[in-house]
Amino acid sequence: MPRPPKSRRVTHIPGITYFKPRGIPISSLKEVILTIDEFEALRLADLEALSHEEAAKKMKISRATFGRIIEKARRTVADALVNGKAILIEGSNYRTGNMFEFRCRNCNRSWQFPIITKQNKNCPRCKQKGLSR
Repeated sequence: MPRPPKSRRVTHIPGITYFKPRGIPISSLKEVILTIDEFEALRLADLEALSHEEAAKKMKISRATFGRIIEKARRTVADALVNGKAILIEGSNYRTGNMFEFRCRNCNRSWQFPIITKQNKNCPRCKQKGLSR
């Protein structure tokens, strides 16, 4: 039996969780999922230009694990860009301080935000109001 995965430390939760190619209706798009920990790895390595060692320390994981996460994240984003797919940012096993979990009463999707903001008053998937905490 494999051991359960450790949660990764994430300090930046994206306010926007869906990207799609312009001019193509959502109904005709394929989606790829970029997990929250993959998003954080991309942010640390490519935006903040940290080394794998430094980024791994910030996420409280090993350098080898960080390498696997960033490789998968880059492959996912490349697939979306090259093949015209939408990117949905959600899920994974992560932890951060004072997160609130929200669930849509309409489509049952759940997500987390650190505080209640304008960005999380509507469901990111179906855009309906009617959230529960």
